[in-house]
Amino acid sequence: MAAKHINSNNNVPVYEYTDINTKPFHVGAFLSLWKETLTPSDYSFQDTPEEKEDAEFAEEMGVPSETVDELKAICSPHTLKSHPEDENLDKDVVPENPSLQTLRLRKKRQDYKETLLRDVTCRQDFYANELEILAMGKRPEDPEDLVPEGELILSVNILYPVIFERFKNVRPHQTFQVLGSQKLTQLRDAVCCVSDLQVSGEFSNTPDMAPEFISKDHYKSAFFYFEGVFYNDLRYPECRDLSQTILEWAKTHEFPTFHTAKMEDTTFNKLTIRIGYPYLYCHQGDCEHVVIFTDIRLSHRDDCLDQTLFPLLTHKHRVITRKCAVCHLYISRWITTNDQLAPMDPCLFCDVCFRMLHYDSQGNKIGDFLAYPYVDAGAFN
Repeated sequence: MAAKHINSNNNVPVYEYTDINTKPFHVGAFLSLWKETLTPSDYSFQDTPEEKEDAEFAEEMGVPSETVDELKAICSPHTLKSHPEDENLDKDVVPENPSLQTLRLRKKRQDYKETLLRDVTCRQDFYANELEILAMGKRPEDPEDLVPEGELILSVNILYPVIFERFKNVRPHQTFQVLGSQKLTQLRDAVCCVSDLQVSGEFSNTPDMAPEFISKDHYKSAFFYFEGVFYNDLRYPECRDLSQTILEWAKTHEFPTFHTAKMEDTTFNKLTIRIGYPYLYCHQGDCEHVVIFTDIRLSHRDDCLDQTLFPLLTHKHRVITRKCAVCHLYISRWITTNDQLAPMDPCLFCDVCFRMLHYDSQGNKIGDFLAYPYVDAGAFN
């Protein structure tokens, strides 16, 4: 299906709409073009000796090696120091009356920050910014798990489900880096959605009974949609082709012909995609996420080079938790309906308040109500 796109003239990501999305191109063919253009040393993970790097730089720039040595001496980090060698420097504090313009800007910013009052430091914000940095340059203990040289890395945004009115069009819920050689099922398994974690059933009479499964264990069907092809997850006997209804509807409405393929048999290198274009991930029957590829490039030595860590989570949006309607302190664990004891219908409760209000000291149910386990998306921040 994607063979018609495999053409050297059509597989360079050229913008179809400026700063929005590219024209369709074949991922594997794009990789081949890169490897034909570059030499193996250009994408090697090995460090180039400094002398060789200087010689190559001088040759490429057309300047003598003496000029390169002079530039290295003038632009050396040692020349940027603003304190004597024997003086210990606090890197978080800019000295008074700095001479460098960059330090003056930092000093101005530092003085401004001191005028601000912060009562709470959000650890999640720091963690979110460090997700990608923590894995940067990490190499595996087993050499067999090393990412091959010349491997493609694609960045993928998974947006919130369309039922999240506030975020469905603007906020990526998660951002992943995936390898071109990985299968679509690996990305599907890495996506964390609260609808996969829901527990089905009414438990007002048996609140201590542990549920046998979560929704993802019971409803395993899912598909990705990329450029006219539905990639269905059919790894398990109970999986269904969720795209079949769409295909039958499209035939009766004069839409172009769509195709299907197995998610578990397809790698990212086999896809035809557009960078910046919205695609679809559907699971749990009707839980739909917009999927956007934001970047495609060759891996380099500063990337995470441990294959076992991919798909690599580089960003996760923080969600505000829904607190208990009684104590307003703990995260909600139960939701009740038709509950005369609750201030609203439906109503959220933490586990402690739920049991104290709805059961006596012997654990017997008080009154008539329906209770369902509630999974708060913010609990997974």
